[in-house]
Amino acid sequence: MNATIIEAINETLHGEMENDDRVVVFGEDVAESGGVFRATDGLKERFGESRVVDAPLSEIAIVGAAVGLGMYGYRPVAEIQFSGFLPPAFDQLVTHASRIRWRTRGEMSAPIVIRAPYGAGVRALEHHSESLEGAYGHIPGLKLVVPSTPYDAKGLLRSAIHDPDPVLVFEPKHIYRSFKDEVPEEPYEVPIGEAAVRREGEAVTVVSWGAMMEPTLDAVEKLGVDAEVVDLRSVSPLDTETVVESVKKTGRAVVVHEAPRTGGFGSEIVARINDDALTYLEAPVERVTGFDTPVPLLSMEDYYAPNPPRIAAGIERAVEF
Repeated sequence: MNATIIEAINETLHGEMENDDRVVVFGEDVAESGGVFRATDGLKERFGESRVVDAPLSEIAIVGAAVGLGMYGYRPVAEIQFSGFLPPAFDQLVTHASRIRWRTRGEMSAPIVIRAPYGAGVRALEHHSESLEGAYGHIPGLKLVVPSTPYDAKGLLRSAIHDPDPVLVFEPKHIYRSFKDEVPEEPYEVPIGEAAVRREGEAVTVVSWGAMMEPTLDAVEKLGVDAEVVDLRSVSPLDTETVVESVKKTGRAVVVHEAPRTGGFGSEIVARINDDALTYLEAPVERVTGFDTPVPLLSMEDYYAPNPPRIAAGIERAVEF
């Protein structure tokens, strides 16, 4: 089928709920209205109000309920309406969800999925446009995936639902409906922890993920440089091998993300490149990122998130060093 990211997510939820009675969906406005982005549209009508539930406006309660349900046999898929609303649930993620397997010496786990639209680009209000994957990717025991295509949106979500441990799925809302791609109708999984090489090249490695893949590929094409583009797909666990092997081949690297520069996940990627491929580098690793400010409102977003000209400038600095 030809589908957008949001359509691929919706189709996956329908399929998983059809095949497994343990899968339940809940969150703010997911039942009656089908979610603010309509990711859960039609689920309540098909599977009933006992499996598709509108939750109260309390993120800590949503994630806490998911932890309890997961520990006792269910496969909950909880939606946090925007990832900027996830910090109130940080306690549940850090204190309980990520530690249940460790705490019980493997006797119990929390096989839960937390879906959250993330990132800027839709002219949203405060706390609606954050990109905080660096914070959540730091938590041992918590997995974090970020699709950039409809194919990966379906495959990663299905892998997350089947995973025995908690998985955060950060969905790039800026590209929810921006393009369609071919998505197999039959069930399949994209392995968590495996990056994808979107474009092969010899001159420089460009690493990105989520909504930043589109402007990154655009910048590479317009610049005409022989760049290799790596889509992480998974922040935690991180596919270090694919990134490092690419850098060993090209000798140069650029990391692109829309989160603030200081402490952004790009810093971890740079550190791992320095750990494992330092002697192969012919230039310092460049970072093209958001700024160390809150995401600005409305039209000022255009100056915040990396765009093709800024990304191209970072690639040129690496190549011309």
